[in-house]
Amino acid sequence: MSGFDKVVPDYATALDGLRDNMTIIAGGFGLCGIPEGCIARIKQMGTKGLTVVSNNCGVDGFGLGILLEDRQIKKMVSSYVGENALFEQQLLAGELEVELTPQGTLAEKMRAGGAGIPAFYTATGYGTPVGEGKEVREFNGRQYILEQAIRGDFAIVKGWKADRYGNVVYRHTAQNFNPMAATAGQITVVEVEEIVEPGELDPTQIHTPGIYVDRLIQGSFEKRIEQRTVRTA
Repeated sequence: MSGFDKVVPDYATALDGLRDNMTIIAGGFGLCGIPEGCIARIKQMGTKGLTVVSNNCGVDGFGLGILLEDRQIKKMVSSYVGENALFEQQLLAGELEVELTPQGTLAEKMRAGGAGIPAFYTATGYGTPVGEGKEVREFNGRQYILEQAIRGDFAIVKGWKADRYGNVVYRHTAQNFNPMAATAGQITVVEVEEIVEPGELDPTQIHTPGIYVDRLIQGSFEKRIEQRTVRTA
């Protein structure tokens, strides 16, 4: 990799420098738009003691769920945990720390971290366990709690297309948490389905500018469907 070219040859290079006890911010929602290749590489590396910030923790045997199998995740900061039996088992056994965060708040924590904003006030969670122990202020007659922004040592992100300079386009609902996650890593790794030459992407369609991207790799993706419902007409 040289100059503005962000492309790396393999996942070993993409995740070089990831160590035990680091914080990883992962894009995706359910199984949509998840960085499958990066997750598989982390599994292979055996890195442990990780704090993972993501909407959810995949499912049993796929997505971030595979990192639970060898207890590589120490703490999850997430919004939804309902599709993963191993997650539930480790949580109830006290083997996994979980910080449940409303989805909008979690997205804003990432966005604020990427924008250099250390904290923000939100009404979401006030008067509930989410707000316990947090600073409260009143604005225009309504109570708000102070939430801290979040940044990661690594951010792992799934895009659709990117050029070699790291300008990324997401496809449809894969935009979910990926654009915010991409801004919030000290090192941001983006895996995409297709890499094109600079100038081939319409500048008005870029979702994540290359300035946020440190490493870019082309991967192949299984794209599982989380739940398939079939009914007769």
